Amino acid sequence: MRTFLAGCLLWCVLSGTPAWSSAPPSPPAAAAARAPVAPEVQLCLQHLKPAERERAAKALGPLDALPLYRVQLEVDPVEREVKGRVQVEVQARSKPITELYLRLTPNAQGRRVALSDAKLGGRPIRFEQPEPTLYRVVLEDAVPPGAAAVLDVAVKATVPRAEAGGGSLLGGFLGGGGGRSGGDYGAFSAGADFISLVGVVPQVPPLDATGRPWDGPQGIGDLALYEPSHVLATITVPSGWAVHATGAPMGEVPERDGRVRFAFAAGAVRDFPILVSRGYERSTATVNGVTVESHYAAKDKAAGERVLKYATSALTEFERRLGPLPYTHFRVVEAPLTGGAGGMEFPGLITVATMLYRGGMDPSEALAGMPGAEDLQALLGMMGQGGSSPLAHLAEVMERTLEFTVAHEVAHQYFAGLVGSDPIHAPVVDESLAQYAALLYIEWKHGKGAAEALRREALVSAYHLYRISGGKDGKADRPTSDFADSFEYSALVYGKAPLLHHASRKLVGDAAFVQALRSYVDAYRFKWTCKECFTRELAKASPAHAKSLERLRTRWWQESHGDADLGTPDLGSLMGGMGMGDLDDLELDPQSKKLLEELLPGLLGQ
Repeated sequence: MRTFLAGCLLWCVLSGTPAWSSAPPSPPAAAAARAPVAPEVQLCLQHLKPAERERAAKALGPLDALPLYRVQLEVDPVEREVKGRVQVEVQARSKPITELYLRLTPNAQGRRVALSDAKLGGRPIRFEQPEPTLYRVVLEDAVPPGAAAVLDVAVKATVPRAEAGGGSLLGGFLGGGGGRSGGDYGAFSAGADFISLVGVVPQVPPLDATGRPWDGPQGIGDLALYEPSHVLATITVPSGWAVHATGAPMGEVPERDGRVRFAFAAGAVRDFPILVSRGYERSTATVNGVTVESHYAAKDKAAGERVLKYATSALTEFERRLGPLPYTHFRVVEAPLTGGAGGMEFPGLITVATMLYRGGMDPSEALAGMPGAEDLQALLGMMGQGGSSPLAHLAEVMERTLEFTVAHEVAHQYFAGLVGSDPIHAPVVDESLAQYAALLYIEWKHGKGAAEALRREALVSAYHLYRISGGKDGKADRPTSDFADSFEYSALVYGKAPLLHHASRKLVGDAAFVQALRSYVDAYRFKWTCKECFTRELAKASPAHAKSLERLRTRWWQESHGDADLGTPDLGSLMGGMGMGDLDDLELDPQSKKLLEELLPGLLGQ
């Protein structure tokens, strides 16, 4: 019967029949516990491993009481337009629902997505828009606990053109764009063969203790995170284009007009990204019941297959120590990210920057867009004429960065995909753990020597680059809006803050640290965590060090001891951190050394 019902519903979704237009409210919680799971939810639960459905229900309550999004969108790549409808069904749990909010993160960069023709329970309503990214509707009649509010809206979006060339990794990190240039890192943009539609689906933001919605994107850091929800989605694109989204694939159906409708069902996810590509290829592997897919431009096939290897390797190591990924499908998609971003994370899907796919073959990709980049490339070429090649070293650095970035984004499946945290007010919580977990992966896979070298190269040098450019040390634990620019954010949140975990691990020992990581994931799986929660788990694993662990958290996150803890940077250590060895080891002639010393301040924004 389950297969038959699922098949009927899938046909409705794919054919466009509005099977949900008159969906009744969900029954009260007690009745729902005894009733069969609704067919739509059954489809979504195919995205969760069978054992994870029980764990999700234990953490979240009845799974058919989670918010349910029904998405029908059409994408026109030529006109860069998206249109369709989104319906969200939200059940009132312990309190009546008197108002609803929807967040549209693309509108942080200007009005790019518009909602209209809104209906609540089938009746027309009006929206308020208190913020560019936030819509609000006040309910005339409160929805009592056990019943559901069904909000239906038309969506229309014009997608901005992608930044030419996709930006550069180092250029963005070193502040090549200036100010709060990160923006959305290309999350909502359209190129000739790739369209990123992150945030185009309006979603209900979490509420704080006062009922106020969590803040949206601030131009630096992540965009948003939501309550675990189910999603049924169909996205129609022209023939020759493909859709990549979170969830279990429900099929591809050709339309009479030559277009193709892709369908996905996602269960208990905190976000729902949509990406559209043309000319991409795919490689797949399986890890403990998870189908891992690597999607990449055809010209980047070799790198795309290495990315698959890195992703499966990282997932294997994390599942062994942190517990299972809950999803049956996990996708890695090459994307032309901008603003210096190496990757972006979403539940069940991550993107990795095109520049990293190509940087190993052509290191100049990493330098493009930086001030003085042509002079630096010429200098690096001169430095390599005597034997050892800095460009070759840079290519090696780019490949290490590719593997480390993939591991970092896979770690985000746990922090904050499973263990939820506020990415706007407390970015240090998930970013520091994802960064340090990626470093642990390097150690587990390649040994302590490789991990220590990468700790200096990727974390310590990030802080040193910032300091040598004139940046000031400061507290890492603050909202994204409190950082001056992406350079400061990267240095303190990605560079300094993760080293709290390194110091904590030294204090309690490897066994206790990994034990605490696992217990932390188990305790907050599908839930929301707090700034102190991991420190508490460490204290449980090593009670004798409880006070010392709290002092460490205060020192590394709340205070400014970066120079004392990480050392004072100099040009030689900086170049070593970039993987090029000490300046003396490079045997530079006086002219080249002088040129490098003149170029470096400009590259670092001094």
